[in-house]
Amino acid sequence: MVDRYFDLLINDRDFSLNNGFEPVITKNELSIGQDIKHAIIESGLATELVAERSPTLRYDVFTRIILLVESDRRIIPGTAHIKEETAERLYLTADTYDFGKVGVTING
Repeated sequence: MVDRYFDLLINDRDFSLNNGFEPVITKNELSIGQDIKHAIIESGLATELVAERSPTLRYDVFTRIILLVESDRRIIPGTAHIKEETAERLYLTADTYDFGKVGVTING
């Protein structure tokens, strides 16, 4: 499999460093998952979801998150799904065209 997507690995809002204090590189499906997670956080939808208590309006935010994720050209439309693990944590999965399924945890 050819590596097509590269990114610096971010954990706990900071770059991950190897033993030589160099940034760790993430590739392909991990890079796509990280991009999706950051897009959701940067859109403000994760914060909006934490603040929303109405079940109906929470599902509206879920729909907007799914539409955002499926607008990524690497994601197969109609494959994104959200599981609400807690009121402040979501697990999102989606299928990519080239690398199978990706899954990310989003904390509000």
